[in-house]
Amino acid sequence: MKKLSIKDIARMAGVAPSTVSLVLNGKAKDRRISDSLAEKIKKIAKESGYNPNQVAVSLRTGTSKLFGLIIEDISNLFFARLAKAIEDEVIQYGYRVIFGSTENDTNKGNELLNVLFQRKLDGYIIAPTAGMEKSVADLVGYNYPTVLIDRYFPQQQIPYAMTDNLGGGAEVLEYLLQKGYTNIGLVTSDFPVMHPQQREAAYRSTLALHNIPYRPEYIYKVPYQSLQDEAEFLIAAFIENTPALDAIFFTTNYLGIAGLQGIKRLGLRIPDDIAVICFDDHDIFKLHTPAITVVEQDIEAIAKNAIDLLMKQFGQEKEAVMQSHVLLKGRLIERESA
Repeated sequence: MKKLSIKDIARMAGVAPSTVSLVLNGKAKDRRISDSLAEKIKKIAKESGYNPNQVAVSLRTGTSKLFGLIIEDISNLFFARLAKAIEDEVIQYGYRVIFGSTENDTNKGNELLNVLFQRKLDGYIIAPTAGMEKSVADLVGYNYPTVLIDRYFPQQQIPYAMTDNLGGGAEVLEYLLQKGYTNIGLVTSDFPVMHPQQREAAYRSTLALHNIPYRPEYIYKVPYQSLQDEAEFLIAAFIENTPALDAIFFTTNYLGIAGLQGIKRLGLRIPDDIAVICFDDHDIFKLHTPAITVVEQDIEAIAKNAIDLLMKQFGQEKEAVMQSHVLLKGRLIERESA
């Protein structure tokens, strides 16, 4: 089927192609094109299935009405929900998003950013991985509105919106300590990513605050590339080899899910034999028996603040907003696992 052009629409409407172009680009009133003629042209375009060439529109108007969204892993529930929340938020401003996943691979992240850059998008929302500092700094240097989510680069002045991992991690430890647990283990990832590192830092600092000795053997770092079955086995081995543990803090939901399976392998009961708490909620935690206590991130608030910071960079507030950092408090949801 032949793709319709503006010339085809013009012929069908009995007008000049320039008139069709003005109407479809929202400039009918500026050029005093009658409402009836504008509606006729729009109706013909809609009924004939006309779709404008977005590259041509971008070149002509200087705007693509598209944002690039780079996240860690779209298969992760947290990032899937965050991507959907961001998509819903940008629609209110008349934008759409094009997104991809880095899978915490520096080369993949930089390549993805380069591909999006070639599209001449209007702005970027990025959950960067280590090694993307220069690519992200270049974006800002080219004056592309940019916001970081879930993590940031401390040495760069780029606005970001994320959960307060230090505060949330400390709240987890305070909760467990108040419940009477003192031999608290930490299961995290060995990958050098900011959010689990900050949650681990909160674990250490809160123990120190309560004069509880830090025990390196109580921390287990799961290899990032481990498959789910392997992670279950590794966590089970850690628990079995550390029998003094009376509680475990999982720093991410995917580790928490693997941990539940590992605990099941060992035939342990939650919370009678070992208490469990996780940073990041998941539907599995609500359905599990017993239900798992979590720190929930406010995904909608992260999305809303990120887009607010992005949109402000299109106006006179750009210089001020580059210093803006939004840290959102997580919500401790007490269930039955601790």
